[in-house]
Amino acid sequence: MEFSPVSIYQRVSVDAALYVLRDINRNMTVTQNHITTGMRVEKASDNAVYWSIATTARTDNKAVSAIQDALGMAAATMGTAYTGVQSVIDVVSEIKAKLVAATEDGIDKNKINEEIKQLQEQLRSVSESATFNSDNWVVLTNDATPTQPRQIPASFIRNADGTISIGMLSYHIDNTPVGATTSKDARYLIDDRATGSGEYGVLTSAYFATELGAAQNYVLMTSKNGTTTGQVVISVTSSTTQGQIGQMISVVDAALTQLTTVGSAFGALEKRINLQNDFATKLHDNITAGIGRLVDADMEEESSRLRALQTQQQLGLQSLNIANATYDTVRQLFQNF
Repeated sequence: MEFSPVSIYQRVSVDAALYVLRDINRNMTVTQNHITTGMRVEKASDNAVYWSIATTARTDNKAVSAIQDALGMAAATMGTAYTGVQSVIDVVSEIKAKLVAATEDGIDKNKINEEIKQLQEQLRSVSESATFNSDNWVVLTNDATPTQPRQIPASFIRNADGTISIGMLSYHIDNTPVGATTSKDARYLIDDRATGSGEYGVLTSAYFATELGAAQNYVLMTSKNGTTTGQVVISVTSSTTQGQIGQMISVVDAALTQLTTVGSAFGALEKRINLQNDFATKLHDNITAGIGRLVDADMEEESSRLRALQTQQQLGLQSLNIANATYDTVRQLFQNF
């Protein structure tokens, strides 16, 4: 009698169990990676569209962060400039009070003048000290152009066509004069340029005196490097007349009015910088949140999925053990043939 060959190597149930277990292990690896990295889209192969959007948004967010830093520096510079102007207003007010006191009969004008000189020295000290990160917005030197606006990076803009641009905050410390220069063009505290006569500094401009028709070109102080011929620094002596003191008081009062204008301008710009900085902070946070919604893993969901896959893995191992046991039983039946 002849027996036809019989194959016992048909392991359909074992192969099926292995296939299911491999699929479970693969899903577990993906889920564990999501939990470990915190991201469900880590590379372009995970989701090309989301990865591209998130990558572009990340680069934009770095630019927004740089804008925040620039605004922070600008706010500090503006705050320093405003503080300088406010301090100068206080000192000039003191000089005005001293001049008023000098009109009293029997007052020692020479002693009054000593006090005025000390206050004038304080004016320069305060003005030159109003510097942040080597940037002084209240003292005009040879390196600056009085009619050129100061600009501060304020926003990062990605246009619809993909191009980018930087929005700027511009502050015209001095508007370009129309016709002759006037006292209104004095938007700095001090103008120390060698090419001028101090006309762009409130404390160094003689235009307050000329516009008031004063007998002399009174100034609170002279420019260090400019042409100061004909200018007279405000001071009193025993021979100073009441009329002269009255003219000095008028010049100082006009300077105080212009100082208030300068201080208001700095204060308004500082406020705008702070508002823009608040917006940049919220924009940065929103972009970060948007990136997270695109690529971040939901940790609760991933944790639940991992627990489910671990349960499936245990069941898959049990199924494989059962399939292997069944196969061994069949193999033993045929081992004697």
